[in-house]
Amino acid sequence: MARFPTLFLALLIASPALYATFVTHQLDLQTGLLRLLIAVPVAAVMLAVFRLVTRDYGKDDERKKEPASESDGDEEPLRAEAVAGEPFPQRRAEDAQ
Repeated sequence: MARFPTLFLALLIASPALYATFVTHQLDLQTGLLRLLIAVPVAAVMLAVFRLVTRDYGKDDERKKEPASESDGDEEPLRAEAVAGEPFPQRRAEDAQ
C-alpha cells in the first residue's frame, strides 16, 4: 500500500485539500492531512483494480512466441484442407496400383 505510485496518486487526489491547507489556509492542518490519509487507501484500491484489469494484457503474445517443441505432445496436430474452387478428388489406395 505504500508503493510510490500509490502515494503519488494519493497526493494527486488530495492535492486540492493540501493546496487549501498549506497555500490559501482555508482548511486547518488536521483536515488537510486527514483527507490525504483517506486518499491513500482509495488510491491503493484504484490501482489494485487497474492492475487486476490489465494483468493479462500481452500474455497471448508471449504464448505465440513459444516454440512448438515445448508443448506437451499430447495434442493432436492441426489438420487443414485448402478449399479454393473445385475440391481435389480423393485418391484411394487401390486406384494408385
